[in-house]
Amino acid sequence: MSTIKSITERDNALFEAGIKLGALYHQFTGSPVNLKTVESLEKAIAQSISVQPFVENITVMIDREMIRTRLNSEFGYCELEGRMLDVLLNMKYGNAMVKASLRFNRELDYPLMRIEEISDIA
Repeated sequence: MSTIKSITERDNALFEAGIKLGALYHQFTGSPVNLKTVESLEKAIAQSISVQPFVENITVMIDREMIRTRLNSEFGYCELEGRMLDVLLNMKYGNAMVKASLRFNRELDYPLMRIEEISDIA
């Protein structure tokens, strides 16, 4: 078994991106939402994640059509599901920049977190 000799800024940027998206997913899924509150929930999610270390920016969009189809007719709301989220996160750790996303993958029927781009800035 070989040992990694040094952890890079790139490694840490990737790790931080994964942590942020995982925290976002598990913190906010299940939140009550309807068409009147969806915009404020998007902002709350983005603002919550944006104050964490190394986050350059984040955009959060919630699929309104999915909300429409899942609204409880008696109470007028549904729960936020991972499949409703479309998130793009930009992280900067040292000289490493990472773009990561959380998007529903219809083929896999799964809200998939991915690294979209990695770059070094000098």
